[in-house]
Amino acid sequence: MILVTGATGNIGRALLEDLRAHGAGPLRGLTRDAARARFPEGVEVREGDFADPAALASALDGVRSLFLVSRIGSDAEILAAARRAGVEHVVLVSSITVQTHPHLGPARENTAVERLLMDSGMAWTVLRPTQFASNALWWAPAIRERRTVRVPYADTGLPTVHPADIAAVARVALTEPGHRGRTYALTGPRRVTARQQLEAVAAALGREVPVAETGRAEAHRELSALLGAEAADAVLDVTGGDVNDELLEVRDTVEAVTGSPARPFHRWVSENIAAFR
Repeated sequence: MILVTGATGNIGRALLEDLRAHGAGPLRGLTRDAARARFPEGVEVREGDFADPAALASALDGVRSLFLVSRIGSDAEILAAARRAGVEHVVLVSSITVQTHPHLGPARENTAVERLLMDSGMAWTVLRPTQFASNALWWAPAIRERRTVRVPYADTGLPTVHPADIAAVARVALTEPGHRGRTYALTGPRRVTARQQLEAVAAALGREVPVAETGRAEAHRELSALLGAEAADAVLDVTGGDVNDELLEVRDTVEAVTGSPARPFHRWVSENIAAFR
């Protein structure tokens, strides 16, 4: 049994579809609201919250492989419960900032979760993706309302990764030999700036999307309201304020692991354009 946490999220949903398409199973998806879940046929739906010990034990019953999105509960408790339940292998979604910006608060948190997993006694695979293509959804309300999209560092290009590529690497790691004890840094096939991302959305919509570059202070005020001050600073550093060569590097890991090239940003746009209409 493979358990996918975050099963209705950008990665988890794609992972369940990919696992099902490749004949993996049995499969279980964990969601907080089973009534709203739309899982592929044959996937067992389990409702629960990993912050609830009873739900945690129930969800892990019979599971041998676990796809874990961190901070959906206490990671220490989740990993301890997974080991007690007999889970053999955990694939963890971490962040590329563990290696590119280890001094930042969110990166330190991800490093701590990685260490918990590596010390757990279970086999592990760690995925360290860069910026998600789906982060563009932050702009969706402004685009739908035909307002100017205000972005900091509009012309800093990052090798943005499609969540389905993270899922594809996770599927291989969960179902094929040779990936235990490995850490994979994951990027898209090329760098793409925020301005270029918005141009791709505009092209798919067939209308102009006005863009204005904003300063860091303004962006920090807006992000702090959503994420908190420390996380806002971290986001701004890794999206343009404090980039480095390792963060900007385009890697071929997705193709090396899955055999298929990483998906470009415009493909994500074409698949999700309805969110911007």
